[in-house]
This record gives sequence, structure tokens and C-alpha cells, in this order.
Amino acid sequence: MADDKSKRDFRDRDRLAGDEEYEVGYFASKFGLTIPQVREIVAKHGNDRETLEREARALGTR
Repeated sequence: MADDKSKRDFRDRDRLAGDEEYEVGYFASKFGLTIPQVREIVAKHGNDRETLEREARALGTR
């Protein structure tokens, strides 16, 4: 039976849920940052995952 393309997932994968501890923790471990550093990046740049990953890489190289 084929997938029903009219049934879409409600989640938005290109955003980071900053209020979810497990997402912040995963993001921090992925880039070698602390949770407060991730929360600071989210507060400064919003929750767009692409932007956050770019800023996390830049922060990690400093």
C-alpha cells in the first residue's frame, strides 16, 4: 500500500525547539558546545537550524 501524501507531519525539521531540553542537549553535543552557549545562540539568531549550525561551527572554531 502506498503512502498517503495528503497526511503530512506537523513538525518542522528545519527549526530547533529551544524549549525542548533533549533538542538543545543534542545540538550542544553535536557541535561540542555547552547548553548555555546553545541557548545564547538561539536567543541571538532565532531557531532556524541552518543559521544555528553555521553559528555553532563559527563559535566552535574560536
